[in-house]
Amino acid sequence: MFYDHQQIEKKWQKYWEDNQTYKTSDSNDKPKFYVLDMFPYPSGAGLHVGHPLGYIASDIYARYKRHQGFNVLHPVGYDSFGLPAEQYAIQTGTHPAITTEQNITRYEEQLRKIGFSFDWSREVRTSDPSYYKWTQWIFIQLFHSWYNKGTDKAESIETLIQHFEEKGTEGLDANQNEELDFTSEEWKSYSDIKKEEILLNYRLAYRAETTVNWCPALGTVLANDEIKDGKSERGGYPVYQKKMMQWSMRISAYSERLLQGLKTLDWPQPLKDAQEYWIGKSQGAQVEFKVQSSNIQGSETLNSESETLHITVFTTRPDTIFGATFMVLAPENPLVQNLTTQEQKAEVDNYIEETSKKTERDRMADVKNVSGAFTGSYAINPFTGNKIPVYISDYVLMGYGTGAVMAVPAHDERDHRFAKKFGLEIINVIKNDNDVQEEAYDSKDSVCVNSDFLNGLNYNDAKAKIIAEIENKGIGHGTTNYRQRDAIFSRQRYWGEPVPIYYKEGMPYTLPNSALPLELPEVEKYLPTEDGDPPLGNAKTFAWDEVNQKVVDTNLVDDKTVFPLELSTMPGWAGSSWYFLRYMDPNDDEVFCKKELSDYWGQVDLYIGGSEHATGHLLYSRFWNMFLKDRGYIEQNEPFQKLINQGMILGMSAFVYRIDGTNQYVSKNLAKDYKTQAIHVDVSLLKGTTDELDTEAFKAWRPDYADAEFILEDGKYITGREVEKMSKSKYNVVNPDDICEEYGADGLRLYEMFLGPLEQSKPWNTQGLSGVYGFLKKFWNLYFDGDQFSVSDEEPTKEEYKVLHALIKKVVYDIENFSFNTSVSSFMIAVNELQKLKCNKRAILEPLAIIISPYAPHICEEVWNLLGHNDSVEFAAFPHLDESYLVEDEIDYPVSFNGKMKFKIKLAADLGKDEVEETVMNNEEVKRILGANSVKKFIFVPKKIINIVS
Repeated sequence: MFYDHQQIEKKWQKYWEDNQTYKTSDSNDKPKFYVLDMFPYPSGAGLHVGHPLGYIASDIYARYKRHQGFNVLHPVGYDSFGLPAEQYAIQTGTHPAITTEQNITRYEEQLRKIGFSFDWSREVRTSDPSYYKWTQWIFIQLFHSWYNKGTDKAESIETLIQHFEEKGTEGLDANQNEELDFTSEEWKSYSDIKKEEILLNYRLAYRAETTVNWCPALGTVLANDEIKDGKSERGGYPVYQKKMMQWSMRISAYSERLLQGLKTLDWPQPLKDAQEYWIGKSQGAQVEFKVQSSNIQGSETLNSESETLHITVFTTRPDTIFGATFMVLAPENPLVQNLTTQEQKAEVDNYIEETSKKTERDRMADVKNVSGAFTGSYAINPFTGNKIPVYISDYVLMGYGTGAVMAVPAHDERDHRFAKKFGLEIINVIKNDNDVQEEAYDSKDSVCVNSDFLNGLNYNDAKAKIIAEIENKGIGHGTTNYRQRDAIFSRQRYWGEPVPIYYKEGMPYTLPNSALPLELPEVEKYLPTEDGDPPLGNAKTFAWDEVNQKVVDTNLVDDKTVFPLELSTMPGWAGSSWYFLRYMDPNDDEVFCKKELSDYWGQVDLYIGGSEHATGHLLYSRFWNMFLKDRGYIEQNEPFQKLINQGMILGMSAFVYRIDGTNQYVSKNLAKDYKTQAIHVDVSLLKGTTDELDTEAFKAWRPDYADAEFILEDGKYITGREVEKMSKSKYNVVNPDDICEEYGADGLRLYEMFLGPLEQSKPWNTQGLSGVYGFLKKFWNLYFDGDQFSVSDEEPTKEEYKVLHALIKKVVYDIENFSFNTSVSSFMIAVNELQKLKCNKRAILEPLAIIISPYAPHICEEVWNLLGHNDSVEFAAFPHLDESYLVEDEIDYPVSFNGKMKFKIKLAADLGKDEVEETVMNNEEVKRILGANSVKKFIFVPKKIINIVS
């Protein structure tokens, strides 16, 4: 029977849509299972065949869990704010909402064509006001919360105000920007504006001056993952370090909880390691170094001991303080201005300017090259009394520790390189148990030999003693530090969530919940204003009328009753930090998610997506989830219990070889005879599935190739081929629409799984699709006798049952271990065996359709329907494994003579050695091979071999 995949797939995709087959019920009468894909960004390019890999895997698992009787939540939506749509708007004047809508329509069309079992009724879009209303609401909750280190959770800002009213700062243990000290009487005497200024020091969403990645060409702050090699990933524009007033999220308050929570998660270890490194917990001491105050900027104002300038450092190795021979500050450290002498000012200013052109990521990565500038100032080592010079260098970051380090060049690699470059003193103070090493950088198996104070102590005892002495001297204390810094939350862009804040007397105030959503206003252009304000500064209706509680014309701002609104928008990660919760209750206008629904759906049970989100989206989501739990809105500690990072599907790129200085192109195997440049060419310009270039199509591809000349081999132009990341820029993308047209969505789904283990990257080869397509045709024809559907109700043979139950056992194991590629192989083997057995039994073919349906749902729906079922195969119970069919009644023994196998013999599995020996020795073939030879030894290994030694 002809397998018409196009007709079948269109039929069932329409059926699923018309009948809302995959619409999820919120009824809690079944156990739940929540399967989620990482939020897709809808780009104008649409999907290529690499994109659906993770979606297919999650879809297989979702379908399998439905077969097991679970209530499965498998939603879809779009992370639809972002820089690409805004850049397109700047270039063309097209509103980002229009291009975003077009891109989503394209994505949805492609996703539906591949046959995913998404609950489309729950679709969310971060750019939809009904969605970002709740993103703004969560921001407001963060603004009105503080982190109580005593209770180790976020609390309402009202509890902090109550503490100030009753005790001032006495007994307060809070996460804050800076230490404050005031009494309850002083608090009560402060003005409202002063109180707001103090509260901003504690809020979880706060505004402060921060060093950011500023891209002038784009007119916005960029996140680290939006920058590559010091330039914006979008457009390749230079990025600089710049201090700006920015909104930040106090994620640092959650560092320890984020670290400990990793222990409860079933995530890939490399991903956990990445988060651990990013959080960067380290224990040590905070120590003050006094600065000599002569000849430094501002020293004339330091007129008392209490005003003496100090440099505070954090060190994980306080036991090496005796070897600290210089200090290094981050170039952006505020102390640099006061420490720099007049003689060194030009050099220091130049160095700061150069550092501003590097991102923090670049500075952290460049471990080989050290550079710096001397401030002209000296500090005093509090343990040796030695005067030590103070430098600045870009290898010290303001965001880690205190933005200053005591440099111990004998025991730290970068300090050592720095000391060598600037000719600074190197004092070895650590002796390893084995011997003294000049560069014993991180030795913890050591004793101090250059200090009587610590001599003979091991690492732990030396560290404890020096910390006690630091505290005794009153110059510091033992402490735990985290590398993770607070997350910058402002973006100077248009296409993002407006921040629900207005400003009165310079202080931020939140809009009332009734004003949400604060919608994006229309603007005439999407670039910053002439005054340098973000694009929202171009809006004509974007001010807050406090009396009438509404957004009004910007010209009405009088700072009495009408106030300016925040002009920055939220970053891309704002909406994606909580979207998994909105899927639970997507259409609710009263709350972001009903408590009973978040309690029922709980954690995402299976999350599939890229490893590139390890220290961005995944950390921020965990942070927002913990915050919402602290405030009592949800119950689960972590958002995603099990996470899998799918690998990448690689493309087979094609190259032509242009002879330098000409428009001549030489075929691959002749290119070695010329000086050439390899140029990517669109793989669609190749002839069929060969490596031969269609030269006429190439000439028509782009105007600069119109007069191309070709040097051929055997009358053909053969391109070079190479496996690379599938990318539009490499012209090696394969459109899934084309694959679905020729091989069907089921063919695409099976092939992507068949390529190899889910977590590994693997190359795409369209030619390989013919194998899985051939399998689908064989599977289809099991149900037909010629053109007639033919399935028998006859009882299957034991051999047929064995094929089925061996498949059940294998597929259950494979799906539960995410080994989807081996399942596809098992399908092929089982279908081949059933074909050989000429099996057409309903008791075999009906469960077979259920088993294969998670992978190839369209064809299985069709045969399920032909088998007489009116309901979808989706909710049929997964076949039960009966191990008894897998017990062997007979063993096919290889019979060897003197170690060489001659033939096989079938024997009952329960025969003992004596019975086996008697049966074999009476076999005519054995007698013929032995001839006149006598048997010296009969070797029998049950269920394995028989060997006759003569």
